[in-house]
Amino acid sequence: MAEAIARDMVAGRFPVYSAGSEPSQVNPFATEALAEIGLSTDGHTSKGVEDVPMNRVRWLITLCAEEVCPFVPGQVVRLHWPHPDPAGNGENHTEILESFRSVRAALQQRIQRFLDAVN
Repeated sequence: MAEAIARDMVAGRFPVYSAGSEPSQVNPFATEALAEIGLSTDGHTSKGVEDVPMNRVRWLITLCAEEVCPFVPGQVVRLHWPHPDPAGNGENHTEILESFRSVRAALQQRIQRFLDAVN
């Protein structure tokens, strides 16, 4: 979700990359939560850190909370915004989707504050 939100907010001013510590697939709840705000996950894939061109990365923002954040070498500005993984939070579709909505809203706020600070 963070990648889709950030790409929308930066509107092509600079590249945005995203990677997970254990890449698998784009979560359908993430797709649904993003679609609610007009964002698509078409073309998005779950990627690992090794898939990111680190020579082009200026800021490295980690979101991991429960899991171990991957170590990424290099000269980058590191920020840590821990967010719980919404995937396992809830017992039914409505509760899980609400968890994704909550993380989506938090990411929108953090990313906007970050962009305001670096512009």
